[in-house]
Amino acid sequence: MTTRFFGAPIKRNEDRKLLTGQALFIDDVELPGMLHAAFLRSQAAHARIKRIDASAALQRPGVIAVYTADDYGAYCQPGPLLVPPPPIPEIVFNLRTHMPLAKDKVRYAGEPLAVVVGESRYIAEDALDDILVDLETLPAVVDLEAALAKGAASVHDDLGTNVAAHVRQSKGDYRKAAAKADLVLKRRFHYEHGISSPIETRGVVAQWDARGQHLTVWDTTQAPVFVRNGLAAMLGLGERQVRVIAPFVGGGFGPKIMMFYPEEAALPWISMRLNRPVKWIEDRLEHFVATTHERGQIHDAEIAMSEDGRILGVKDVFLHDTGAYNPYGLTVPINSQCTLLGPYVIPSYDSTFTAVFTTLPIVTPYRGAGRQHGVFVIERLLDLAARELDIDRAEIRRRNLIPADAFPYRNEIIYQDFQPLEYDSGNYEPVLDKALELIGYDAFIKQEQSKFRSEGRCVGIGVACYVEGTGIGPYEGARVQVQANGKVSVATGIGTQGQGHFTSFAQIVADALGVDVTDVDIVTGDTDQFYWGAGTFASRGAVVAGNAVSAASHAVRKKALKLASDAFECSEDDLIVADGKVSIIGIPEKFIRLGELAQRANPMRGAVKPGTEPGLESTQYFGPPSGATANGVHAIIVEVDPDTFELQILKYVVVHDCGTVINPMILGGQIHGGVAQGIGNAFYEKLVFDDQGQLLNASLADYLLPTALEVPRMELDHTTTPSPLNPLGIKGAGEAGAIPVGPLFAQAIEDALDLSRNKIELLEIPLSPSRLFELTRKGREKGDGS
Repeated sequence: MTTRFFGAPIKRNEDRKLLTGQALFIDDVELPGMLHAAFLRSQAAHARIKRIDASAALQRPGVIAVYTADDYGAYCQPGPLLVPPPPIPEIVFNLRTHMPLAKDKVRYAGEPLAVVVGESRYIAEDALDDILVDLETLPAVVDLEAALAKGAASVHDDLGTNVAAHVRQSKGDYRKAAAKADLVLKRRFHYEHGISSPIETRGVVAQWDARGQHLTVWDTTQAPVFVRNGLAAMLGLGERQVRVIAPFVGGGFGPKIMMFYPEEAALPWISMRLNRPVKWIEDRLEHFVATTHERGQIHDAEIAMSEDGRILGVKDVFLHDTGAYNPYGLTVPINSQCTLLGPYVIPSYDSTFTAVFTTLPIVTPYRGAGRQHGVFVIERLLDLAARELDIDRAEIRRRNLIPADAFPYRNEIIYQDFQPLEYDSGNYEPVLDKALELIGYDAFIKQEQSKFRSEGRCVGIGVACYVEGTGIGPYEGARVQVQANGKVSVATGIGTQGQGHFTSFAQIVADALGVDVTDVDIVTGDTDQFYWGAGTFASRGAVVAGNAVSAASHAVRKKALKLASDAFECSEDDLIVADGKVSIIGIPEKFIRLGELAQRANPMRGAVKPGTEPGLESTQYFGPPSGATANGVHAIIVEVDPDTFELQILKYVVVHDCGTVINPMILGGQIHGGVAQGIGNAFYEKLVFDDQGQLLNASLADYLLPTALEVPRMELDHTTTPSPLNPLGIKGAGEAGAIPVGPLFAQAIEDALDLSRNKIELLEIPLSPSRLFELTRKGREKGDGS
């Protein structure tokens, strides 16, 4: 009997390579005659370029070339718009994208001005100091509200405004809802910039073969097919002349789907010009300015409530910092706008955002991609409303959850997939119940907290709910092929950055074809192995590519059954596929191995019937009609030192519903990683810029990341409501761990320190010991009237 792999906690196929150092990462690529690139980056956040003189750098031994925007000529064009704005009525969108190298003007500190190519990275880096740059400094644009004020410096002179976009979406009538409400709460919320900090920074290697007229690019990208297509168009090549390989990538988290970074555009062009391979690896300092950031937002939000704790309506007006350019369109603020609705019944909603150009690095999606902000706003509003109405925090959430019989639930406003926002399935109350049970909510509230306080300990509890839009289109594909040795090869167009694709996809194939999961070889991220695909982002790999793998596997299974039934002269219904062979039910000694069937499917002689496809293989594509909505609840117990504000997580619980689970162990790893990043986002990580747009903490000594000491053990559980939008019933889970951690921390810290006693509210993220000290001191001074 064949083992059922789907749904089992199978150990990862890829880990042996990773743990023994055999996995190929970008910096492992070494080629004969390799050159190395280094980029000269602007030290000013906003300035006109008067002159760049590279003559001295060219005299340095070992320097092969120096290029500026002028040297690029016609190649120096603005990059593409990656995601067009959704079709929202009366939308304002001002597109401005960056050049491969800055031309005429720089718009953030760190924007590349020139690239040096040398025999080694050391030589190239040293030569950067030889380049003379004359800049006319302009006023920086850092503060979002000041950027919109009359007389503010223009980031893009031709616009005459720093408005990148303006979008309003609504449903119901918020004015009427507020007019009949028993309580209307208004607050301002701040969410600050951060970075993704993957263990592997970005990198590119480009090799041009002049004789073969073929370009190979190794890239730490999440979307190799789009990079191939874009580079081919930019360089005047055919797509078949360009191969992009995204090998093992040490963390993507969203910024690595951004394209085209200046380095991505530069190295292929340089390799073609010099006919030598060129490598660039981003150093950790560069990562702080060269890779896109996560988002800064300011929300002015209000909630209208009935006296029994029902939400009547929500209004939100917010500013979104898009940085100096907006190549990724409106994905992040649209996600914030839509995800604010959460798992709740909100009859009336009025949301308006203004995306603002600033002289700060570009903002693109980073794990959560704006969802955190919306969740922070609605969860904090509910906390404050619960306090005002004297309703338990968990109970006010329960009263507003969308009931199980209301799905599919239509929220009416337009989502990032260009469709009206609709939750395909869910059953939210059992998720909340299970989280409350696992955290011991009732016992803590009724018994344990008072005991802690009597001991002088500041211990608090928090609960936060969320939804996660996942599995959006447009499509993904997969090719499944049984080889002559009986093993199965699978190729797909997505890339992998640690999600466990080599295992979860193998589990899907193994069940369909009756082979062992270790006998399935997965290839991802190589455009020569699979031609089409969108990429790994938005928690869509398992949902979209996984269903394509399933469809191709079942098509191969059908082929195998047909070949075997012809060989045995029996009905396909009399056959079973198991243990790497097809046998007759009840006569196990009568079988044909899959490898032999693969050979029979590609005969050297004889007639082949019309319509017959050679080979025991199939290529299939899957595109969902819309995104599948996952949901979950996080709960936490924290202890805070009232003098130092040091925080210790005593217990952390996640209950999640992501539909059908392929591999619970891999899913658990995704949740753990997301929570770790969420903790960093909530309590440690904050980029600090001065009023000149200079980053003040561009090192891991000053920009704090959570370590293994700060990330707690977690108790995970799952409920399952399969998605009706795909055959496997899967919903994504890649961002679920990160999304609700901010409001969870704020709520638990407020509870631990009993801040409501001094009317202190935590309305910003990230928090930190020093920031908590400032906020509580200000609150006490205000309470004392001093």
